[in-house]
Amino acid sequence: MADLSSLKDLGTASEAAAPAHVRKVDSLGRSYATGKRKNAVARVWVKPGSGKITVNGKEFAEYFARPVLQMILRQPIVAAARDGQFDIVATVAGGGLSGQAGAVRHGVSKALTYFEPGLRAVLKKGGFLTRDSRVVERKKYGKAKARRSFQFSKR
Repeated sequence: MADLSSLKDLGTASEAAAPAHVRKVDSLGRSYATGKRKNAVARVWVKPGSGKITVNGKEFAEYFARPVLQMILRQPIVAAARDGQFDIVATVAGGGLSGQAGAVRHGVSKALTYFEPGLRAVLKKGGFLTRDSRVVERKKYGKAKARRSFQFSKR
């Protein structure tokens, strides 16, 4: 029976070792995170401010002209009820506009959790912290695309 009691003590020790999320801010008061989606990679800095969002040196509405992409980018800010409280600067490269918007959204979500660890539960519940790992499947030899065969003709 002494063996079972020692196992019970191990269980409480592992619960105490649960990761505590700490605030990560640089010397300029910004938090930094990298977001990814498809082939796009976004570097995002979040700092307290008036709510200005800049992507690759342009206003985000100018860079992402489609309203759907603008909405995707703003989702984590709205979900965390921090609209107009943070200035966001992002540089994004690779992929298309849709993948870039998703990458910036992922980066903003991570940077917000680094700046305010209390927001983690809200953003995780909304699914903003999960990296969408779906990427385009590579083309195979002997095929027209990844899986599509060439047209078959009996003649």
